[in-house]
Amino acid sequence: MSGEPRRLRIGGHAFELTRPDKVLFPDDGLTKADLVAHYRAVARRALPELRGRPVMMERHPDGIGGRPLMQKNAPDYFPDWVPLTEVTKEGGTVTHVVCDNAATLAYLAGQASITPHRWLSRADRPDHPDRLIFDLDPSKPAGDDPAAAFADVRWAAHRTCELLDELGLPARLMTTGSRGLHVIVPLDRAADFDTVRAFAREAADLLVARHPDRLTTEPRKENRGDRLYLDTLRNGYAQTAVAPYAVRAKPGAPVATPIATDELDDPDLRADRWTLTTIADRLTAPNPWPAGSLRGRSLRTAQRRLTKLR
Repeated sequence: MSGEPRRLRIGGHAFELTRPDKVLFPDDGLTKADLVAHYRAVARRALPELRGRPVMMERHPDGIGGRPLMQKNAPDYFPDWVPLTEVTKEGGTVTHVVCDNAATLAYLAGQASITPHRWLSRADRPDHPDRLIFDLDPSKPAGDDPAAAFADVRWAAHRTCELLDELGLPARLMTTGSRGLHVIVPLDRAADFDTVRAFAREAADLLVARHPDRLTTEPRKENRGDRLYLDTLRNGYAQTAVAPYAVRAKPGAPVATPIATDELDDPDLRADRWTLTTIADRLTAPNPWPAGSLRGRSLRTAQRRLTKLR
């Protein structure tokens, strides 16, 4: 009922896409084959942010209306050309997939892994992140006008970028495809997770001190009021974040999409601005994250500057 299997060959690797016509997004009629086509199309931009990183798979074998499976361990039946890495966890180890090539990215989509969630460190030095993330999470519901509701997120992203500029750190922005926006800082992997998390929280606390009526680091939703939540908790060992160009398991198939800083001034911007069916135009435009802009930076000087500002 979901179509005959299709044999795909991508970059020298071949696999069988089973049930290609299986509908994963029932309100939109989007199938497993559509999901695979998306990840093949975005691979050139997505892979630089996935290579070398353990990945957690968010699988929806029954479509987004079914029960999701958040899978860390790679199943034994995965092809031997799919890269794997074994990392430690409390009481043992986990063998994660590593998306080092377009074939692996497409294969995971064929396994109904709608959303890859990446580690903030690479497998060769898992305790030392090369990405720091501020997750800007709005407290207000989107309501009937999601772009207007997203105005608080755009404002908070500007304030976060301004602080990072004071600290001499670059900021890379990405809509999450869900509710908020990620402000990402590339790191040089000199600092461990404890150091990075403490720095992120200190920076967030400074932002809250500057704008106490609009920002908070309060993790409990009932204590936030209408203030936007600056979430720094992802900056820890084995924590994950949605990967750039990943599809979210929501109606419309929104896509987590890198943006340029000046796009924050667009009043129509929102977290789910781009979708599986509209992302193609972004891929023909200049890359908002050119390769050189992702060079990792040290936190040493930034920490000294942050201490003086507090």
